[in-house]
Amino acid sequence: MKVMQLLPELNSGGVERGTLEVAKALITAGHESLVVSNGGRLVPQLEAEGSQHLNLPIQKKSLASLWQVRPLRRLILQHQPDILHVRSRVPAWITHLALRGIPVAKRPHLISTVHGFYSINRYSAIMTQAEKVIAVSNSVVDYITSHYPNCPPADIVRIYRGINPQEFPHGYQPAAQWFQQTFHDYPQLEDRFIICLPGRITRLKGHENLIELIATLCKKFPRLHAVVVGGADTKKAAYLDELEQKIKDKGLVDDITFVGHRSDIREWLAFSDVVLSLSTQAETFGRTALEALSLGTPVIGWNRGGVAEILSQLYPQGLIEVDNQAALLNAIERQVQQPDYIPAVTQFSLDEMCGQILALYQSVVERKY
Repeated sequence: MKVMQLLPELNSGGVERGTLEVAKALITAGHESLVVSNGGRLVPQLEAEGSQHLNLPIQKKSLASLWQVRPLRRLILQHQPDILHVRSRVPAWITHLALRGIPVAKRPHLISTVHGFYSINRYSAIMTQAEKVIAVSNSVVDYITSHYPNCPPADIVRIYRGINPQEFPHGYQPAAQWFQQTFHDYPQLEDRFIICLPGRITRLKGHENLIELIATLCKKFPRLHAVVVGGADTKKAAYLDELEQKIKDKGLVDDITFVGHRSDIREWLAFSDVVLSLSTQAETFGRTALEALSLGTPVIGWNRGGVAEILSQLYPQGLIEVDNQAALLNAIERQVQQPDYIPAVTQFSLDEMCGQILALYQSVVERKY
């Protein structure tokens, strides 16, 4: 079986990571794996793991991308994959237009993955126009069935994203050297109860809520310290300034630390006593929450979206009614006074995710569905 996955670029992010994971699983199972993108820093890893990368600028949301329809059609005819798997809207449009110029009998099967709650319009609807539509959570299934009634429910397949438990082992602790470096860089974190809010600096991640929480909690628990793990791109620099000013105004400079974008997220999640998920909008999955729980760190978050699906199965005590600040405060106070033990996670594994996707590929090729 030969599978061609298509996405804008291969730099970083959940879509990219999922593409590499499936590509590696295909190779391990003895299949052929092709990936079409505009390239990026993950290409060497992809190729080292046995896949072939085909460079095509299919990343721009502009009419200029239509110039890639013919080159993509040529690639499809040249490589003759059994399956095309589109993972983003621009590549999906280019793929649909490329297929129009190929006789029906010679067209590969088409699968899409809906990774996000896209804006609801004709442009986004393209992601629901495939033989099989993979949804990364039940929340995404609901989003598709609510907004795109033309997509038959029988064609939607929920496959949760997964993590490798060996990368996030239960009870993991960072190396002594990591602690040494961290306390050297951030001496204010030593001997504190750490509350971690992971995620990029955007208005959607709940940073303002965190500031209010810490302002209240620090009066009662002076040992408490919040760490924000995530960077701000240039467009969000003004918002970061705004947050830092708010922290100064509230006299919390010694109680909240921004550590920026980190490649050692596992260490920060393991180091933390509690991880929060306070996004102001539902998330499609919530991989970071899963990673924290896998390590054994309690996660407290709003009862919505993919994060709620993970918490309801793995740690229901961490579910908080949306925007119920009093319940959120109580849950954190409970952790400070008596931390919960989080059992080892056995669900949501990477092997399970890859196995389900490969089984779906196989069934489509064999037309079992």
